[in-house]
Amino acid sequence: MLNEYKSLAAQHLTGTVHISKPASSNSVTFDSPAMEVMTDLRKIPAAVITPETTMEIANTYMMQRGIRTLLVLHGDDSLAGIITATDILGEKPMRFIQERGVKHNEILVMDIMTPFEKLEAISLAEVMHARVGNIVSSLRDSGRLHALVIDDQIINLPRICGIFSWTQIEKQLGTVIVPTNVAKSFAEIESALIAS
Repeated sequence: MLNEYKSLAAQHLTGTVHISKPASSNSVTFDSPAMEVMTDLRKIPAAVITPETTMEIANTYMMQRGIRTLLVLHGDDSLAGIITATDILGEKPMRFIQERGVKHNEILVMDIMTPFEKLEAISLAEVMHARVGNIVSSLRDSGRLHALVIDDQIINLPRICGIFSWTQIEKQLGTVIVPTNVAKSFAEIESALIAS
């Protein structure tokens, strides 16, 4: 089957050669459509993991893919929760070790993830009419670094169809945005809820 394809001609590099840069790297502004900064899971496969996977494997998987968030899925592909790099690298694992008397390498994703019941998502219908500034304000107000987007217009089949990431938005804007709230992750919000 591969015999059907002709190989392409290559040329030797000479002189000075530069690397291309994305034309749109700084074309996003606070007034740009929110869809321009959403990771669209209808076009890009979601980074997923199972609840029974060890936290260390989840961390390695994030580092290998260069991401900071994994959606946690049950065996039937339904959403179980979300785990972030902050969950893994923050205080949550140490608290779990102290409370349960387990070793670090025995901690599972389900032990430190933010479970489904504590998650929120922004409706895709709202996102379609929103601007990047609306997303930044929403993340700031919630004290989170990530926001899920749900397509709830599908009858009986609501689906998470996108993710907003504070870090990704900063990259696309070409600037650092200073968060105003203290809590910055699902883990820290959960900690605040437990303490209250």
